[in-house]
Amino acid sequence: MMAQNKYDDGVFFDEFMHLPSQALGLQGAPEWPSFRSLLPAVRGTKVIDLGCGQGFTCRWAREMGAILAHGIDISEKMLDSAKRFPADPAIEYEHSDLETIELPLKSCNLVISSLALHYVEHLPSVIAQVFKTLTPGGIFVFSVEHPIYTSPSNPQWTKDEKAAPLNDYLNEGPRSTNWLAEDVIKQHHTFATYVTLLIQAGFSIGAVIEWGPDKE
Repeated sequence: MMAQNKYDDGVFFDEFMHLPSQALGLQGAPEWPSFRSLLPAVRGTKVIDLGCGQGFTCRWAREMGAILAHGIDISEKMLDSAKRFPADPAIEYEHSDLETIELPLKSCNLVISSLALHYVEHLPSVIAQVFKTLTPGGIFVFSVEHPIYTSPSNPQWTKDEKAAPLNDYLNEGPRSTNWLAEDVIKQHHTFATYVTLLIQAGFSIGAVIEWGPDKE
């Protein structure tokens, strides 16, 4: 089964491209400083970016000295946009669905994924693929929309409906939300599920950040 791909919908794509994180790149992504703080030195490494979008992180990795950056995304529109930036022979872009991705064995040192895995239904298989493709000592750094935000079954809740933000929190599965367009499907997984799946795949957890904006 293929994951939902709203990013190739023209209306959604146009709205998405106006977000600061897309119009300004990494400097427009509020969570980037926290995400970057978890990344190891990338000089001399091979990096895979799951849900690479316009390739901002791939290009950053190359600027920091990565010898290869491999970006994977389901959206042809996003990849077309990535390819409009100056070409780099050490950056590869692949059009693939994370639900069915097959990553090569022990091929890279670092896998990153920014705000993509909460669209993935079959998360255990993706995490297993990541573990398989990392070399010994390799690192996986990812961010997802926090489960307290993916949990509401009714995206139209108001502050008067006090229980709604955590409505049905323990019932995992798809949630339909209205974000830039109607009926955007995100997959709700609890915090415990993310942690447990990582441990079951063989990972040791080095750090967890529950990000929030500062006053600035």
